[in-house]
Amino acid sequence: MLHAISMDSSRDSSRDSSRPPLLVRSMERLEGATRLDRLVRVLAPVAQRLVADPERRDLLQGRWLGHGVHPLLTDVPLGMWMSAHALDALGGHRARPAATLLVGLGLGAAAPTAVTGLAEWADIGRRDQRVGAVHALSNLTATACYAASLSARLQGRHRAGMVRALAGGAAALVGGYLGGHLTEVRKVSSRHPAFVTDPAQ
Repeated sequence: MLHAISMDSSRDSSRDSSRPPLLVRSMERLEGATRLDRLVRVLAPVAQRLVADPERRDLLQGRWLGHGVHPLLTDVPLGMWMSAHALDALGGHRARPAATLLVGLGLGAAAPTAVTGLAEWADIGRRDQRVGAVHALSNLTATACYAASLSARLQGRHRAGMVRALAGGAAALVGGYLGGHLTEVRKVSSRHPAFVTDPAQ
């Protein structure tokens, strides 16, 4: 009897170990979510117009740089906003003007970051476009939260600004995970043809 229980438990553990983690399964479902195709169809004409001019496409996708511009630019708004969080948590009252400035600078950097991301999105496959669309929505939500945070801070309601910034940070975390999936797992970032080599070499 004990031997049978042991055999059953070993089979269960073997089954569990071969099952992908929850986040992996979630991303697989997201990639296959055809209901997101409606959002993809809304974004696609905007993205195609953005990259319709070859010179603009090369500029926004980073042909001159050798690889995508978008992943580099994401560090700017995120760095500003994370620094603002650090000042909110540790800087005290005297750090409030600096935190407010950082939130505003991050908002300014969000626009070119979004434009280059849309240029990248224009040329990827449908499964990746679904993930990219949710990535864009997450980052748009984050930007809206930080804009609301800046508005509250400028009105002297710093505590409300901190709370709104935290909501923005949570949305940016989701967006960052999805962006990481696209670049690290799906390898969608554009690159100069000179870097495309035979994997066997």
